[in-house]
Amino acid sequence: MTTTPPIQGVTDQRFAAVRDAFAHNFTAFPEVGAALAVTVDGAPVVDLWGGYLVPGHPAPWQRDTLVNLYSTSKGIGALCAHVLVERGQLDLDAPVASYWPEFAQQGKDTIPVRWLLSHRAGLPAVESDLPREATYDWHTMTTALAAQKPWWEPGTAHGYHALTYSWLIGEVVKRVAGKSVGAFFRDEVAQPLALDAHIGLGPAFDSRIADIIPAPPPSPGEFDRLAAVFEDSTSMPYKAFNNPPLSRRAANTREWRAAELVAANAHANAWSLARMYAALANGGALPASEEYPAVRLLSAATIDAARAEQSRGDDMVLHLESRFGLGFMLPAGMRYFSDNPRAFGHSGMGGSLAFADPEARLSVAYVMNQLLTGVDGGDRRWWGILSAIYEALGSTFTVPAA
Repeated sequence: MTTTPPIQGVTDQRFAAVRDAFAHNFTAFPEVGAALAVTVDGAPVVDLWGGYLVPGHPAPWQRDTLVNLYSTSKGIGALCAHVLVERGQLDLDAPVASYWPEFAQQGKDTIPVRWLLSHRAGLPAVESDLPREATYDWHTMTTALAAQKPWWEPGTAHGYHALTYSWLIGEVVKRVAGKSVGAFFRDEVAQPLALDAHIGLGPAFDSRIADIIPAPPPSPGEFDRLAAVFEDSTSMPYKAFNNPPLSRRAANTREWRAAELVAANAHANAWSLARMYAALANGGALPASEEYPAVRLLSAATIDAARAEQSRGDDMVLHLESRFGLGFMLPAGMRYFSDNPRAFGHSGMGGSLAFADPEARLSVAYVMNQLLTGVDGGDRRWWGILSAIYEALGSTFTVPAA
């Protein structure tokens, strides 16, 4: 049997317990490969990785290993939108249709951009059945969403736009910036911050992408929320996740990796995500260092607006408690990752997580290839890590009740 290689990387002395918690996950859970990065005051204090790219394979996880992030990608899409807001090119209170005229169909002419970011637009799914290949056809998906009638009165409730966020936010960025969301992120965020993070990448990257491993089946009697969602193929929740039809193994295909689905298919490593959120945890800027030039993406005011609560309570799609700012997830029952209610970021199906806690000047990123959770709850692999991080800072993290 293949054994787990030693944990690689560096940890500041006061965060030694974080290294222990990360290593513990490889024995306490069916962890295969993972990485963890933490910054404080914009400086790295934890940068760890371990395990394998695929089960039973001798290729070890490396610092530059990339992995699909699922919905942790949404924070990247949100940042792209807020860069345009910072530059005065995008008005969150303007109608989406002022940038995307075709969107005005079916009474959607007054829906403001902020409702797309806060999951309040009533567009978590396309009602008419779409073929599998539509996932990778931008025109088909944006045309379908422009023609779609909202599932509820926009602005009156919120429901997770699990996949449609890709085309809704992506098309607004494209119309405003004149380039695709993947290109915008590369040029305006990833390159200035020197991030190894991507929305859409070519085959040259495949050798260092870790395969996604589907979650093991639930234990007998354990509730499987995704299975429950898929019971009724005519329902809004079913269509939100499976129209177009999407295999749970799609993330390992070349067509998925090449697409620009900012809701679910960004690829990154932990240190890049932690650096991105480090800028957001420190007023929107990072100072120059020996390795990187100084860079500013946002103002503190733009960040505070981005993390202000917009949606809270029962989610119309997932039917559980969730909280959202403007494109960013806030700590709540759906994904509890900080005792600071103003911390913000996003998690992804299966367990990835990245967030900023500006009050602690902290950023955290955890990525892995073995999925363990569905769409509800947090991932138990987080709890020891987050407890150790906040304890090192002289604070606390409340582990959610099982």
